[in-house]
Amino acid sequence: MVCTATHQGGAGQDLHEPRAHEARAHQEVEPPVSKDAVESAQATARPPVDRTPADAGDAGYSKDLKARHVNMIAIGGAIGTGLFLGAGGRLHTAGPALALAYLVCGVFAFFVVRALGELVLYRPSSGSFVSYAREFLGEKGAYVAGWMYFLNWSTTGIADITAIALYTHYWSLFTAIPQWVLALIALAVVLAVNLISVKIFGEMEFWFAIIKVATLVGFMFVGIFLLATQHEVGGEKPGLSVITDHGGLLPQGMMPVVLVMQGVIFAYAALELVGVAAGETAEPEKVVPRAVNSIMWRVGLFYVGSVVLLALLLPGSVYSADQSPFVTVLSKIGIPAAGDVMNLVVLTAAMSSLNSGLYSTGRILRSMATAGSAPKFTARMNRSQVPYGGILLTCAVCVLGVGLNYLVPSQAFEIVLNVASLGIISTWVIIMVCHLVFVRRARAGLVTRPHFRLRFSPVAEIATIVFLLACLGMMWNDPEVGRKTLLLIPLIAVLLIAGWFGVRRRVSQNTDQELSRLT
Repeated sequence: MVCTATHQGGAGQDLHEPRAHEARAHQEVEPPVSKDAVESAQATARPPVDRTPADAGDAGYSKDLKARHVNMIAIGGAIGTGLFLGAGGRLHTAGPALALAYLVCGVFAFFVVRALGELVLYRPSSGSFVSYAREFLGEKGAYVAGWMYFLNWSTTGIADITAIALYTHYWSLFTAIPQWVLALIALAVVLAVNLISVKIFGEMEFWFAIIKVATLVGFMFVGIFLLATQHEVGGEKPGLSVITDHGGLLPQGMMPVVLVMQGVIFAYAALELVGVAAGETAEPEKVVPRAVNSIMWRVGLFYVGSVVLLALLLPGSVYSADQSPFVTVLSKIGIPAAGDVMNLVVLTAAMSSLNSGLYSTGRILRSMATAGSAPKFTARMNRSQVPYGGILLTCAVCVLGVGLNYLVPSQAFEIVLNVASLGIISTWVIIMVCHLVFVRRARAGLVTRPHFRLRFSPVAEIATIVFLLACLGMMWNDPEVGRKTLLLIPLIAVLLIAGWFGVRRRVSQNTDQELSRLT
Protein backbone atom coordinates (compact mmCIF):
# COMPACT_ATOMS: atom_id res chain seq x y z
CA MET A 1 0.00 0.00 0.00
CA VAL A 2 1.46 3.33 -1.04
CA CYS A 3 0.33 6.64 0.31
CA THR A 4 0.94 9.88 -1.62
CA ALA A 5 -0.34 12.28 1.00
CA THR A 6 1.61 15.53 1.20
CA HIS A 7 3.31 15.90 4.56
CA GLN A 8 3.18 18.97 6.72
CA GLY A 9 6.27 21.07 7.22
CA GLY A 10 7.80 20.04 3.87
CA ALA A 11 8.24 16.39 4.88
CA GLY A 12 6.95 15.25 1.51
CA GLN A 13 10.09 16.35 -0.30
CA ASP A 14 11.89 13.35 1.17
CA LEU A 15 9.91 10.78 -0.80
CA HIS A 16 12.13 8.80 -3.16
CA GLU A 17 11.38 9.01 -6.87
CA PRO A 18 10.72 5.25 -7.32
CA ARG A 19 8.15 5.35 -4.55
CA ALA A 20 6.44 8.38 -6.11
CA HIS A 21 6.40 6.61 -9.51
CA GLU A 22 4.77 3.56 -7.94
CA ALA A 23 2.09 5.73 -6.35
CA ARG A 24 1.22 7.35 -9.69
CA ALA A 25 0.70 3.91 -11.17
CA HIS A 26 -2.20 3.18 -8.83
CA GLN A 27 -5.64 4.25 -9.90
CA GLU A 28 -7.02 4.29 -6.34
CA VAL A 29 -4.83 6.08 -3.85
CA GLU A 30 -6.27 5.96 -0.34
CA PRO A 31 -5.80 8.86 2.07
CA PRO A 32 -5.30 8.51 5.81
CA VAL A 33 -8.62 7.39 7.27
CA SER A 34 -9.84 7.75 10.83
CA LYS A 35 -12.84 6.13 12.51
CA ASP A 36 -14.74 9.43 12.32
CA ALA A 37 -14.27 9.77 8.57
CA VAL A 38 -15.11 6.12 7.88
CA GLU A 39 -18.36 6.18 9.82
CA SER A 40 -19.50 9.36 8.07
CA ALA A 41 -18.66 8.00 4.62
CA GLN A 42 -20.26 4.57 5.03
CA ALA A 43 -23.67 5.94 4.03
CA THR A 44 -22.17 6.81 0.64
CA ALA A 45 -19.95 3.83 -0.05
CA ARG A 46 -19.11 0.65 1.88
CA PRO A 47 -15.41 -0.22 1.43
CA PRO A 48 -14.46 -3.70 0.22
CA VAL A 49 -13.25 -6.16 2.85
CA ASP A 50 -9.63 -6.13 1.75
CA ARG A 51 -9.12 -2.39 1.59
CA THR A 52 -6.75 -1.16 4.26
CA PRO A 53 -6.61 2.48 5.34
CA ALA A 54 -3.25 4.14 4.91
CA ASP A 55 -1.68 6.69 7.23
CA ALA A 56 -0.21 9.87 5.76
CA GLY A 57 2.38 9.78 8.55
CA ASP A 58 3.85 6.56 7.11
CA ALA A 59 4.95 8.02 3.79
CA GLY A 60 8.53 9.15 3.31
CA TYR A 61 10.30 6.64 5.57
CA SER A 62 13.19 4.52 4.40
CA LYS A 63 12.94 0.74 4.85
CA ASP A 64 16.47 0.28 6.18
CA LEU A 65 15.77 -1.83 9.28
CA LYS A 66 16.76 -5.45 8.68
CA ALA A 67 15.39 -8.58 10.33
CA ARG A 68 18.32 -8.73 12.76
CA HIS A 69 17.65 -5.11 13.79
CA VAL A 70 13.98 -5.77 14.56
CA ASN A 71 14.76 -9.01 16.39
CA MET A 72 17.32 -7.26 18.58
CA ILE A 73 14.98 -4.29 19.15
CA ALA A 74 12.52 -6.88 20.49
CA ILE A 75 15.20 -8.29 22.81
CA GLY A 76 16.34 -4.82 23.84
CA GLY A 77 12.77 -3.93 24.71
CA ALA A 78 12.52 -6.96 26.98
CA ILE A 79 15.86 -6.54 28.75
CA GLY A 80 16.82 -3.29 30.44
CA THR A 81 17.59 -1.56 33.71
CA GLY A 82 14.41 -3.06 35.19
CA LEU A 83 16.23 -6.40 35.30
CA PHE A 84 19.87 -5.39 35.64
CA LEU A 85 19.26 -2.91 38.45
CA GLY A 86 15.62 -3.03 39.61
CA ALA A 87 15.51 -6.78 40.33
CA GLY A 88 17.74 -6.36 43.40
CA GLY A 89 15.36 -4.13 45.35
CA ARG A 90 12.34 -6.20 44.26
CA LEU A 91 13.99 -9.45 45.40
CA HIS A 92 14.67 -7.84 48.77
CA THR A 93 11.03 -6.73 49.06
CA ALA A 94 9.10 -9.65 47.52
CA GLY A 95 11.51 -12.57 47.90
CA PRO A 96 11.73 -15.55 45.48
CA ALA A 97 8.06 -15.09 44.48
CA LEU A 98 9.33 -12.23 42.31
CA ALA A 99 9.96 -14.88 39.63
CA LEU A 100 6.21 -15.60 39.58
CA ALA A 101 5.49 -11.86 39.27
CA TYR A 102 7.82 -11.65 36.26
CA LEU A 103 6.16 -14.73 34.75
CA VAL A 104 2.60 -13.44 35.18
CA CYS A 105 3.44 -9.96 33.87
CA GLY A 106 5.42 -11.57 31.04
CA VAL A 107 2.37 -13.55 29.87
CA PHE A 108 0.23 -10.41 29.72
CA ALA A 109 3.06 -8.50 28.04
CA PHE A 110 3.16 -11.23 25.40
CA PHE A 111 -0.60 -10.87 24.83
CA VAL A 112 -0.08 -7.13 24.25
CA VAL A 113 2.76 -7.63 21.76
CA ARG A 114 0.95 -10.46 20.00
CA ALA A 115 -2.14 -8.25 19.57
CA LEU A 116 0.05 -5.42 18.27
CA GLY A 117 1.81 -7.85 15.93
CA GLU A 118 -1.53 -8.84 14.40
CA LEU A 119 -2.43 -5.18 13.86
CA VAL A 120 1.00 -4.59 12.29
CA LEU A 121 0.48 -7.39 9.76
CA TYR A 122 -2.99 -6.02 9.00
CA ARG A 123 -1.38 -2.65 8.23
CA PRO A 124 2.29 -1.86 9.00
CA SER A 125 2.64 1.71 10.31
CA SER A 126 5.37 3.75 11.94
CA GLY A 127 2.53 5.45 13.81
CA SER A 128 1.89 1.99 15.32
CA PHE A 129 -0.89 1.86 17.92
CA VAL A 130 -1.62 5.61 17.51
CA SER A 131 -2.46 4.97 13.87
CA TYR A 132 -4.61 1.97 14.88
CA ALA A 133 -6.32 4.01 17.60
CA ARG A 134 -7.18 6.62 14.96
CA GLU A 135 -8.78 3.95 12.78
CA PHE A 136 -10.63 2.00 15.47
CA LEU A 137 -11.25 4.52 18.28
CA GLY A 138 -11.38 7.83 16.42
CA GLU A 139 -9.22 10.93 16.66
CA LYS A 140 -9.80 11.38 20.39
CA GLY A 141 -8.52 7.88 21.02
CA ALA A 142 -5.44 8.51 18.89
CA TYR A 143 -4.86 11.83 20.66
CA VAL A 144 -4.92 10.22 24.12
CA ALA A 145 -2.82 7.24 22.98
CA GLY A 146 -0.15 9.44 21.40
CA TRP A 147 0.26 11.96 24.20
CA MET A 148 0.25 9.32 26.95
CA TYR A 149 2.97 7.47 25.03
CA PHE A 150 4.88 10.72 24.69
CA LEU A 151 4.49 11.24 28.45
CA ASN A 152 5.82 7.74 29.03
CA TRP A 153 8.93 8.09 26.90
CA SER A 154 9.75 11.71 27.67
CA THR A 155 9.69 10.97 31.41
CA THR A 156 11.50 7.67 30.86
CA GLY A 157 14.10 9.66 28.92
CA ILE A 158 14.61 11.87 31.97
CA ALA A 159 15.00 8.74 34.10
CA ASP A 160 17.49 7.34 31.59
CA ILE A 161 19.76 10.38 31.45
CA THR A 162 19.60 10.57 35.25
CA ALA A 163 20.57 6.90 35.47
CA ILE A 164 23.39 7.35 32.95
CA ALA A 165 24.81 10.22 35.02
CA LEU A 166 24.55 8.17 38.23
CA TYR A 167 26.19 5.11 36.68
CA THR A 168 29.00 7.21 35.21
CA HIS A 169 29.72 8.64 38.68
CA TYR A 170 30.56 5.08 39.74
CA TRP A 171 34.01 5.56 38.25
CA SER A 172 36.26 7.97 40.13
CA LEU A 173 37.38 9.53 36.85
CA PHE A 174 33.94 11.16 36.47
CA THR A 175 32.97 11.93 40.06
CA ALA A 176 34.17 15.54 39.81
CA ILE A 177 31.82 16.23 36.85
CA PRO A 178 28.37 17.51 37.94
CA GLN A 179 25.50 15.05 37.41
CA TRP A 180 23.59 17.46 35.17
CA VAL A 181 26.58 17.86 32.82
CA LEU A 182 26.86 14.09 32.33
CA ALA A 183 23.11 13.92 31.72
CA LEU A 184 23.35 16.62 29.03
CA ILE A 185 26.29 14.88 27.31
CA ALA A 186 24.39 11.57 27.22
CA LEU A 187 21.35 13.25 25.70
CA ALA A 188 23.45 15.01 23.04
CA VAL A 189 25.19 11.78 21.98
CA VAL A 190 21.98 9.75 21.62
CA LEU A 191 20.22 12.65 19.85
CA ALA A 192 23.03 12.80 17.27
CA VAL A 193 22.75 9.05 16.61
CA ASN A 194 18.97 9.29 16.08
CA LEU A 195 19.19 12.22 13.69
CA ILE A 196 21.75 10.59 11.35
CA SER A 197 19.57 7.75 10.02
CA VAL A 198 17.32 4.88 11.06
CA LYS A 199 20.02 2.44 9.95
CA ILE A 200 22.46 3.89 12.50
CA PHE A 201 19.75 3.65 15.15
CA GLY A 202 19.19 -0.01 14.23
CA GLU A 203 22.91 -0.80 14.41
CA MET A 204 23.26 0.92 17.78
CA GLU A 205 20.30 -1.01 19.21
CA PHE A 206 21.65 -4.24 17.73
CA TRP A 207 24.97 -3.95 19.54
CA PHE A 208 23.38 -2.67 22.76
CA ALA A 209 21.19 -5.80 22.76
CA ILE A 210 24.17 -8.06 22.02
CA ILE A 211 25.97 -6.67 25.10
CA LYS A 212 22.91 -7.20 27.33
CA VAL A 213 22.23 -10.74 26.09
CA ALA A 214 25.90 -11.77 26.32
CA THR A 215 26.03 -10.49 29.91
CA LEU A 216 22.90 -12.39 30.95
CA VAL A 217 24.03 -15.60 29.26
CA GLY A 218 27.45 -15.30 30.92
CA PHE A 219 25.88 -14.79 34.34
CA MET A 220 23.50 -17.72 33.88
CA PHE A 221 26.42 -20.01 33.02
CA VAL A 222 28.19 -18.85 36.19
CA GLY A 223 25.03 -19.34 38.27
CA ILE A 224 24.36 -22.84 36.92
CA PHE A 225 28.01 -23.77 37.55
CA LEU A 226 27.74 -22.57 41.17
CA LEU A 227 24.56 -24.61 41.65
CA ALA A 228 25.96 -27.74 40.01
CA THR A 229 29.22 -27.67 41.98
CA GLN A 230 27.61 -26.48 45.23
CA HIS A 231 30.25 -23.76 45.43
CA GLU A 232 29.63 -21.56 48.44
CA VAL A 233 28.21 -18.10 47.76
CA GLY A 234 28.59 -15.68 50.65
CA GLY A 235 29.36 -18.52 53.06
CA GLU A 236 26.27 -20.58 52.16
CA LYS A 237 25.74 -23.44 49.71
CA PRO A 238 23.30 -22.52 46.91
CA GLY A 239 20.13 -24.48 46.17
CA LEU A 240 16.52 -24.82 47.33
CA SER A 241 17.68 -24.62 50.94
CA VAL A 242 18.48 -20.94 50.38
CA ILE A 243 14.74 -20.37 49.80
CA THR A 244 13.31 -22.80 52.37
CA ASP A 245 15.67 -21.67 55.18
CA HIS A 246 14.82 -17.98 54.73
CA GLY A 247 11.02 -17.78 54.81
CA GLY A 248 10.11 -19.72 51.65
CA LEU A 249 8.62 -18.20 48.49
CA LEU A 250 6.80 -15.41 50.35
CA PRO A 251 9.04 -14.35 53.24
CA GLN A 252 7.22 -11.02 53.61
CA GLY A 253 3.75 -12.28 52.63
CA MET A 254 1.72 -11.67 49.46
CA MET A 255 1.31 -7.88 49.63
CA PRO A 256 4.96 -7.02 48.74
CA VAL A 257 4.63 -9.18 45.60
CA VAL A 258 1.47 -7.26 44.65
CA LEU A 259 3.17 -3.91 45.21
CA VAL A 260 6.16 -4.72 42.97
CA MET A 261 3.86 -5.50 40.01
CA GLN A 262 4.03 -1.87 38.85
CA GLY A 263 7.82 -2.04 38.72
CA VAL A 264 7.73 -5.38 36.92
CA ILE A 265 5.43 -3.93 34.24
CA PHE A 266 7.84 -1.02 33.87
CA ALA A 267 10.62 -3.56 33.32
CA TYR A 268 8.75 -4.92 30.29
CA ALA A 269 8.09 -1.46 28.83
CA ALA A 270 9.41 -0.92 25.26
CA LEU A 271 8.22 -4.28 23.94
CA GLU A 272 5.78 -2.29 21.80
CA LEU A 273 8.76 -0.87 19.87
CA VAL A 274 8.42 -3.84 17.53
CA GLY A 275 5.24 -2.26 16.17
CA VAL A 276 6.92 1.09 15.50
CA ALA A 277 10.01 -0.49 13.91
CA ALA A 278 7.84 -2.60 11.57
CA GLY A 279 6.97 0.57 9.63
CA GLU A 280 10.61 0.88 8.56
CA THR A 281 11.37 -2.67 7.53
CA ALA A 282 10.91 -3.93 3.97
CA GLU A 283 9.26 -7.27 4.90
CA PRO A 284 7.17 -6.82 8.05
CA GLU A 285 5.08 -9.91 7.25
CA LYS A 286 8.20 -12.07 7.69
CA VAL A 287 10.08 -10.14 10.33
CA VAL A 288 7.35 -9.28 12.86
CA PRO A 289 5.95 -12.80 13.56
CA ARG A 290 9.44 -14.15 14.26
CA ALA A 291 10.28 -11.22 16.54
CA VAL A 292 6.99 -11.41 18.46
CA ASN A 293 7.03 -15.19 18.90
CA SER A 294 10.58 -15.10 20.22
CA ILE A 295 9.61 -12.67 23.00
CA MET A 296 7.89 -15.34 25.10
CA TRP A 297 10.84 -17.69 25.45
CA ARG A 298 13.21 -14.76 25.95
CA VAL A 299 11.01 -13.54 28.80
CA GLY A 300 10.99 -17.02 30.31
CA LEU A 301 14.73 -17.54 29.93
CA PHE A 302 16.20 -14.15 30.74
CA TYR A 303 13.75 -12.68 33.25
CA VAL A 304 12.26 -15.64 35.06
CA GLY A 305 15.37 -17.79 34.70
CA SER A 306 17.67 -15.05 36.00
CA VAL A 307 15.45 -14.29 39.02
CA VAL A 308 15.14 -18.00 39.89
CA LEU A 309 18.94 -18.32 39.76
CA LEU A 310 19.39 -15.23 41.93
CA ALA A 311 16.91 -16.62 44.48
CA LEU A 312 18.72 -19.98 44.57
CA LEU A 313 22.16 -18.40 45.04
CA LEU A 314 21.49 -15.90 47.85
CA PRO A 315 18.63 -15.05 50.26
CA GLY A 316 16.43 -12.16 49.13
CA SER A 317 17.42 -10.12 52.18
CA VAL A 318 21.02 -9.90 50.89
CA TYR A 319 20.01 -8.03 47.73
CA SER A 320 19.34 -4.29 47.74
CA ALA A 321 17.96 -1.54 45.51
CA ASP A 322 21.32 0.26 45.56
CA GLN A 323 23.25 -2.49 43.78
CA SER A 324 22.70 -4.72 40.77
CA PRO A 325 21.78 -8.21 42.03
CA PHE A 326 24.30 -9.66 39.57
CA VAL A 327 27.07 -7.57 41.13
CA THR A 328 25.92 -8.77 44.57
CA VAL A 329 26.35 -12.43 43.57
CA LEU A 330 29.62 -11.98 41.70
CA SER A 331 31.16 -9.95 44.53
CA LYS A 332 30.25 -12.75 47.00
CA ILE A 333 32.36 -15.24 45.06
CA GLY A 334 35.27 -12.86 44.69
CA ILE A 335 35.18 -12.16 40.94
CA PRO A 336 37.36 -9.08 40.38
CA ALA A 337 35.96 -6.04 38.57
CA ALA A 338 32.40 -7.47 38.72
CA GLY A 339 31.10 -4.04 39.69
CA ASP A 340 32.87 -2.32 36.79
CA VAL A 341 31.57 -4.81 34.22
CA MET A 342 27.96 -4.72 35.42
CA ASN A 343 27.99 -0.94 35.75
CA LEU A 344 29.04 -0.72 32.11
CA VAL A 345 26.20 -3.08 31.13
CA VAL A 346 23.59 -1.13 33.11
CA LEU A 347 24.94 2.07 31.52
CA THR A 348 24.47 0.42 28.12
CA ALA A 349 20.89 -0.56 29.01
CA ALA A 350 20.06 3.03 29.97
CA MET A 351 21.59 4.38 26.73
CA SER A 352 19.58 1.78 24.77
CA SER A 353 16.35 2.88 26.47
CA LEU A 354 17.02 6.56 25.75
CA ASN A 355 17.88 5.70 22.15
CA SER A 356 14.61 3.76 21.72
CA GLY A 357 12.56 6.51 23.36
CA LEU A 358 13.76 9.20 20.96
CA TYR A 359 13.24 6.87 17.99
CA SER A 360 9.67 5.85 18.85
CA THR A 361 8.32 9.23 19.95
CA GLY A 362 9.64 10.84 16.78
CA ARG A 363 7.54 8.45 14.68
CA ILE A 364 4.47 8.61 16.91
CA LEU A 365 4.44 12.42 16.98
CA ARG A 366 4.78 12.57 13.19
CA SER A 367 1.72 10.34 12.79
CA MET A 368 -0.19 12.63 15.16
CA ALA A 369 0.99 15.80 13.42
CA THR A 370 -0.32 14.63 10.03
CA ALA A 371 -3.74 14.22 11.69
CA GLY A 372 -3.53 17.64 13.37
CA SER A 373 -3.24 16.50 17.01
CA ALA A 374 0.45 17.40 17.46
CA PRO A 375 2.47 20.52 16.56
CA LYS A 376 3.07 20.89 12.81
CA PHE A 377 6.85 20.98 13.12
CA THR A 378 6.87 17.41 14.51
CA ALA A 379 5.87 16.16 11.03
CA ARG A 380 9.09 17.43 9.47
CA MET A 381 11.73 15.01 8.18
CA ASN A 382 15.36 15.56 7.29
CA ARG A 383 17.17 14.32 4.20
CA SER A 384 17.88 11.00 5.89
CA GLN A 385 14.12 10.44 6.26
CA VAL A 386 14.25 10.90 10.03
CA PRO A 387 11.33 12.79 11.70
CA TYR A 388 13.58 15.23 13.50
CA GLY A 389 10.77 17.52 14.70
CA GLY A 390 9.27 14.95 17.06
CA ILE A 391 12.70 13.79 18.26
CA LEU A 392 13.68 17.36 19.12
CA LEU A 393 10.41 17.88 21.05
CA THR A 394 11.14 14.81 23.17
CA CYS A 395 14.68 16.09 23.71
CA ALA A 396 13.29 19.42 24.90
CA VAL A 397 11.38 17.61 27.66
CA CYS A 398 14.52 15.63 28.50
CA VAL A 399 16.38 18.93 28.91
CA LEU A 400 13.92 19.64 31.72
CA GLY A 401 15.29 16.44 33.19
CA VAL A 402 18.75 17.96 33.07
CA GLY A 403 17.28 20.78 35.16
CA LEU A 404 15.86 18.22 37.62
CA ASN A 405 19.33 16.73 37.89
CA TYR A 406 20.61 20.19 38.77
CA LEU A 407 17.88 21.03 41.30
CA VAL A 408 17.12 17.68 42.98
CA PRO A 409 19.76 15.16 41.84
CA SER A 410 18.83 12.64 44.55
CA GLN A 411 15.09 12.57 43.70
CA ALA A 412 15.06 13.07 39.92
CA PHE A 413 14.98 9.35 39.07
CA GLU A 414 12.12 8.42 41.42
CA ILE A 415 9.95 11.41 40.41
CA VAL A 416 9.84 10.63 36.71
CA LEU A 417 9.79 6.84 37.00
CA ASN A 418 6.35 6.87 38.57
CA VAL A 419 4.88 9.23 35.96
CA ALA A 420 6.24 6.96 33.20
CA SER A 421 4.41 3.93 34.65
CA LEU A 422 1.05 5.64 34.01
CA GLY A 423 1.98 6.11 30.35
CA ILE A 424 3.00 2.46 29.94
CA ILE A 425 -0.20 1.03 31.41
CA SER A 426 -2.41 3.38 29.36
CA THR A 427 -0.52 2.49 26.16
CA TRP A 428 -0.98 -1.24 26.69
CA VAL A 429 -4.67 -0.83 27.54
CA ILE A 430 -5.24 1.18 24.35
CA ILE A 431 -3.50 -1.48 22.24
CA MET A 432 -5.83 -4.16 23.63
CA VAL A 433 -8.95 -2.00 23.15
CA CYS A 434 -7.91 -1.36 19.52
CA HIS A 435 -7.51 -5.10 18.99
CA LEU A 436 -10.95 -5.78 20.46
CA VAL A 437 -12.54 -3.35 17.99
CA PHE A 438 -10.43 -4.76 15.14
CA VAL A 439 -11.62 -8.33 15.83
CA ARG A 440 -15.23 -7.14 16.10
CA ARG A 441 -14.94 -5.42 12.70
CA ALA A 442 -13.35 -8.54 11.21
CA ARG A 443 -16.31 -10.63 12.40
CA ALA A 444 -18.64 -8.06 10.79
CA GLY A 445 -16.78 -8.51 7.50
CA LEU A 446 -15.33 -4.98 7.39
CA VAL A 447 -11.66 -5.99 7.64
CA THR A 448 -9.65 -9.20 7.22
CA ARG A 449 -7.55 -10.64 10.05
CA PRO A 450 -4.07 -11.88 9.07
CA HIS A 451 -3.03 -15.49 9.74
CA PHE A 452 -0.78 -14.30 12.59
CA ARG A 453 -3.33 -13.74 15.38
CA LEU A 454 -3.79 -13.26 19.09
CA ARG A 455 -5.59 -16.41 20.20
CA PHE A 456 -8.46 -16.63 22.70
CA SER A 457 -9.93 -13.27 21.70
CA PRO A 458 -11.77 -11.52 23.33
CA VAL A 459 -10.86 -13.29 26.60
CA ALA A 460 -7.14 -12.49 26.26
CA GLU A 461 -7.75 -8.77 25.70
CA ILE A 462 -10.27 -8.40 28.50
CA ALA A 463 -8.10 -10.35 30.97
CA THR A 464 -5.09 -8.18 30.09
CA ILE A 465 -7.03 -4.92 30.51
CA VAL A 466 -8.43 -6.07 33.87
CA PHE A 467 -4.96 -7.10 35.04
CA LEU A 468 -3.37 -3.78 34.04
CA LEU A 469 -6.12 -1.73 35.68
CA ALA A 470 -5.86 -3.90 38.80
CA CYS A 471 -2.10 -3.20 38.94
CA LEU A 472 -2.91 0.49 38.66
CA GLY A 473 -5.42 0.27 41.49
CA MET A 474 -3.06 -1.72 43.70
CA MET A 475 -0.62 1.18 43.62
CA TRP A 476 -2.91 2.87 46.16
CA ASN A 477 -1.61 0.41 48.77
CA ASP A 478 1.80 2.05 48.50
CA PRO A 479 1.39 5.41 50.30
CA GLU A 480 4.98 6.53 49.73
CA VAL A 481 5.13 6.30 45.94
CA GLY A 482 2.12 4.58 44.34
CA ARG A 483 -0.57 6.73 45.92
CA LYS A 484 1.17 9.95 44.91
CA THR A 485 1.44 8.61 41.36
CA LEU A 486 -2.30 7.86 41.18
CA LEU A 487 -3.08 11.37 42.40
CA LEU A 488 -1.42 12.66 39.21
CA ILE A 489 -4.14 11.07 37.04
CA PRO A 490 -6.70 13.92 37.48
CA LEU A 491 -3.99 16.47 36.61
CA ILE A 492 -3.00 14.55 33.48
CA ALA A 493 -6.69 14.25 32.51
CA VAL A 494 -7.19 18.01 32.82
CA LEU A 495 -4.12 18.66 30.65
CA LEU A 496 -5.32 16.20 28.00
CA ILE A 497 -8.79 17.78 27.90
CA ALA A 498 -7.34 21.30 27.64
CA GLY A 499 -4.99 20.14 24.88
CA TRP A 500 -7.83 18.56 22.93
CA PHE A 501 -9.76 21.83 22.91
CA GLY A 502 -6.61 23.43 21.55
CA VAL A 503 -6.21 21.03 18.59
CA ARG A 504 -9.75 19.88 17.81
CA ARG A 505 -10.34 22.55 15.12
CA ARG A 506 -7.20 21.48 13.24
CA VAL A 507 -8.16 17.79 13.66
CA SER A 508 -11.68 18.56 12.40
CA GLN A 509 -10.27 20.29 9.31
CA ASN A 510 -8.16 17.22 8.55
CA THR A 511 -11.18 14.96 9.03
CA ASP A 512 -13.23 17.12 6.63
CA GLN A 513 -10.49 16.73 4.02
CA GLU A 514 -10.66 12.95 4.48
CA LEU A 515 -14.43 13.02 4.05
CA SER A 516 -14.21 15.03 0.83
CA ARG A 517 -11.76 12.51 -0.60
CA LEU A 518 -13.80 9.48 0.50
CA THR A 519 -17.05 10.79 -0.94
